[in-house]
Amino acid sequence: MAKAQQALPEELIVEILSWVPVKPLMRFKCVSKTWNSLIFHPTFVKLHLQRSSTNTHVLLTPEEEEDPPDDDEKVTDGLQRAATPCSVLRLLEENPSPAPHDDHYQFNDVYSFVGSCNGLICLRFFTVSGRGNFEYWVRFWNPATRITSQESPHLRLRRRDYMLLEDYVKFGFGYDDVSDTYKVVALVFNTKSQNWEVKVHCMGDTCWINILTCPAFPISRRLLDGHLVSGTVNWLAFRMLGIDYEWNNVTVHQLVIFSYDLKKETFKYLSMPDGVSQVPDYPPKIGVLKGCLSLSYTHRRRTHFVVWLMRQFGVEKSWTRLLNVSYLNFQLSPTNELDWLPTTPLCISENDDMMLLANCVYDEFVLHNRRDNRIDSIGSFDGKVPMCSYDYVPSLVLPYCN
Repeated sequence: MAKAQQALPEELIVEILSWVPVKPLMRFKCVSKTWNSLIFHPTFVKLHLQRSSTNTHVLLTPEEEEDPPDDDEKVTDGLQRAATPCSVLRLLEENPSPAPHDDHYQFNDVYSFVGSCNGLICLRFFTVSGRGNFEYWVRFWNPATRITSQESPHLRLRRRDYMLLEDYVKFGFGYDDVSDTYKVVALVFNTKSQNWEVKVHCMGDTCWINILTCPAFPISRRLLDGHLVSGTVNWLAFRMLGIDYEWNNVTVHQLVIFSYDLKKETFKYLSMPDGVSQVPDYPPKIGVLKGCLSLSYTHRRRTHFVVWLMRQFGVEKSWTRLLNVSYLNFQLSPTNELDWLPTTPLCISENDDMMLLANCVYDEFVLHNRRDNRIDSIGSFDGKVPMCSYDYVPSLVLPYCN
């Protein structure tokens, strides 16, 4: 091996290895110290990520908060069981296989998935300190390399200054390609100023920074974490309403998407698709499909499930309706007893012909074929992965600064 390695120019070795998937590269780093240094060199990591980005994957994670183990080795093992990176092609052609769930670990912190970017997963933790104050922190995890970062600095929020209910503490995660920085956004509601504050932690920094203040408006209570699209983090929000809104009082013109730009450190509002003429009975979900912002909801008459896709981010005329399917096809009928959306889109094929969804009433994966409007059940997730999905690509990106 050493002779073969020496016989090849370094440029050719880099070129060949940059096309190799992460899993074998983790074995190849044992070939020599030179290869080990190469594989984790920042320039090679970026080249490999650039060439891997066409290999589209989806990360399936629990929608509810999880309890991690109490040491680093068990944290990594527990995370591997809690999240399932899958190729879109395999998800659409085979029965999905959710990761098994283990109950025998001893837990000490509550965590949830904030988001996925360039192969890194951001996990949020919190604890309640003295006098009911909250402390939040994050860890970064690369499931392909099984490397997890240490805790970030803690974001300490005092109860006398901030509304600490889940409805008023939101998080997001993404990458700023101008500063070459991974950023965690915390959106918190200040009870004294009656404004939202945007606080940001850059991976590797020693603190959280106050970036800007936004006017008071409600953000959907169902969406704790924002969705990353084109360098922005996005939440469903409602303009021109009091902060303590009631869903029954929301009008369709008040439905917007609050979008925070990680590079410009500014925010704006995006409008709903023109085809949304009525407010749904349950708040819509926003998500990401094929790197595009998606919007899904149950029709006002509770007869159909609808999915829209913003083909070009920020261009409101680019909203396209992908799905408008009767709930009879799912063999279920949403009733007044449900106050949540019973169906979640997970991923879509390259040509938009097939969409994988989670039927959260029957805890099953269903596949919708747009060509003949057919829906087929293709496997159960037994209530163990009730369902969020993130665009994901296996990468060598380190969950800390070099």
